[in-house]
Amino acid sequence: MEPSETRVTANGLDFALLEMGNGPLALCLHGFPDSPWTWRHLLPALADAGFRAVAPYMRGYAPTAIPSDANYYPAALSSDACALHEALGGDGDAVLIGHDWGAAGVWGATADPQRWRRIVTMSVPHLSAIAGLLGSYAQLKRSFYIWFFQLPIADGVVAADDLAFIDGLWSDWVGSGYDAKEDLAHVKDCLRQPENLAAAIGYYRDTFGFKPPAPEHERFVAAAGSLTPMPTLYLHGSADNALGIELVQGLDQFLAEGSDVTVFEGLNHFLHLEDPAAVNKRILEFVKG
Repeated sequence: MEPSETRVTANGLDFALLEMGNGPLALCLHGFPDSPWTWRHLLPALADAGFRAVAPYMRGYAPTAIPSDANYYPAALSSDACALHEALGGDGDAVLIGHDWGAAGVWGATADPQRWRRIVTMSVPHLSAIAGLLGSYAQLKRSFYIWFFQLPIADGVVAADDLAFIDGLWSDWVGSGYDAKEDLAHVKDCLRQPENLAAAIGYYRDTFGFKPPAPEHERFVAAAGSLTPMPTLYLHGSADNALGIELVQGLDQFLAEGSDVTVFEGLNHFLHLEDPAAVNKRILEFVKG
């Protein structure tokens, strides 16, 4: 069964969504370079478990609107998550799930703990846990694209040859046995227009160019660096080539009682696609707890 495609206005933006099921809200946020179709295995599993599973195209990713203020700081993603919870009629039984940039948005969205019963993050650890390790040589080497994206030429280079740069990132970030053809088709549909690609790269320019957050988003910034106020599940692949497994060290101290960190041996950055059965099983065990 395929998810339905719907739309909703939240935070002043027109969001396109994939949606399945009925029940408490399970909001699933994708990262880069990705689309909500990354959740095509998890959405039906959540729906079968009694959730209303919703996956938005994140701000700037077509067909969701491009924000007029061009704000792509992580706190803006957190604000979007809370606004989507409101617009979709979520309550205190809602759960929030994020991968990559989606995970960064989840950490900050804990600023509104009354909205989320439990949260799940993947492949981007708590910011306080990784802050001291991001400057290691090994991680700087993995993160070459972040620094490249600060250059004005990045947009043109990434767009060239039908977004071949995106193909390269996926090749680096999934296991050798995984066929990403379906994923890449959805991703390229989101980013093919110059304004959408600029938005996706803008996430990196705003964050690593040290653009200050909007004053109304400061509470989300504070939450992203604080102890999570609700049980949290963190998932990471031991072979992650985007953010190394060493960044998970010490993560537990930033997570509330009842939390858990699960490492999947041999899986890369897109662990939920490489072994959806195992990853979905762990997520469902946690969000139903």
